[in-house]
Amino acid sequence: MLHLKWKDAPTVRTVTCKHTNASKYLVSNVLTVGNQYDVKNETEEFIFIIDNTGNIGGYYKDYFE
Repeated sequence: MLHLKWKDAPTVRTVTCKHTNASKYLVSNVLTVGNQYDVKNETEEFIFIIDNTGNIGGYYKDYFE
């Protein structure tokens, strides 16, 4: 259960949110356009960050620069 340790893991890099226009999911309440977020883990399709709620969340890469 490695995902339980991601919050305390070192930051891989930082990304900036470029939009919250999601076609399927509501992300505007947990991401803010222009804010920088610390990346804790990354896959081919998703970025796992600490979002505005203070918890780890997985989001599609197309929301970030």
